[in-house]
Amino acid sequence: MKGTVGELGEFGLIRELTSRLTTTPAVRLGPGDDAAVVAAPDRRVVASTDVLLEGRHFRRDWSTAYDVGRKAAAQNLADIAAMGAVPTAILLGLVVPAELPATWPTELMDGIRDECQVAGAAVVGGDVVRGEIITVAITALGDLRNHEPVTRSGAQPGDIVAVTGWLGWSAAGLAVLVRGFRSPRAFVEAHRRPEPPYHAGPAAAGLGATAMTDVSDGLIADLGHIAEASKVRIDLHTAAIDVPTQMSDIGQAVGVDPLQWVLTGGEDHAIVATFPPDVKLPARWKVIGEVVSPSALPQVTVDGAPWDKAGGWDHFGELEPGEQHGAGPHGPHGAAL
Repeated sequence: MKGTVGELGEFGLIRELTSRLTTTPAVRLGPGDDAAVVAAPDRRVVASTDVLLEGRHFRRDWSTAYDVGRKAAAQNLADIAAMGAVPTAILLGLVVPAELPATWPTELMDGIRDECQVAGAAVVGGDVVRGEIITVAITALGDLRNHEPVTRSGAQPGDIVAVTGWLGWSAAGLAVLVRGFRSPRAFVEAHRRPEPPYHAGPAAAGLGATAMTDVSDGLIADLGHIAEASKVRIDLHTAAIDVPTQMSDIGQAVGVDPLQWVLTGGEDHAIVATFPPDVKLPARWKVIGEVVSPSALPQVTVDGAPWDKAGGWDHFGELEPGEQHGAGPHGPHGAAL
């Protein structure tokens, strides 16, 4: 496809975007009307939304439009899975400048579509607007399938803390990109296109998870939300946390303790949950800590002590020396309301 978004026009762009979409049985009415219709057999709809802004959440010299699409969909679909729900649909709000090559939004849609297919969902509608800064707003929907949602507030003293998925890979990949390199490729790709374990959320709910979240802003930060909501202390055991050899090599090369990435790096969208101590977890889950007795000061400790190093992402916090707004060092999206 040649030309710019402006030359294609609003309705031409919409036709190009919708022509690339696939559907699922849950979609009763897709794009093309005033609103979409998505089946909700449970009669409850789980919903989450995020906004990605060029220059803060992604850079076009680091990520292709397809990468951005995969990432934008993944971080929203992971939120649905972290509630114990099955993703069903995505709505897209897109702001683009008129001079943007028309191939960029179409490749973005390809990425969103393909990530939806991984999770079993579909794009069902949205809106496009002209603006100066590329902005991608995603709303994801999900179905609980007659189960109760797994919230952040249910962790109990004596529960175990377990995680499934990658930890620290995206942060290590970002460290590589910041220094102008593109390898090790596996870590760079983990930053560009996270791979959330979507199946693990509903499975954890079925196993009796008492609290759950995805790791978007860092393991300590996101477990901190569970600790605060549940009014408990969570203690992590570093001896139980794996640090891949190649990540250690990257850390040595750039002068960073790789455990810092594992404990505070976001954007991997692993699933972390608390479970009753007698639960039998599948092999893909790794027990990394425990929930300690109720605490007047809910917090996350590491090997029994507070973590005294910086970490976790706060969109309204101050940047630390060497950090960039350009791609979000720890977490790409703001806190959920």
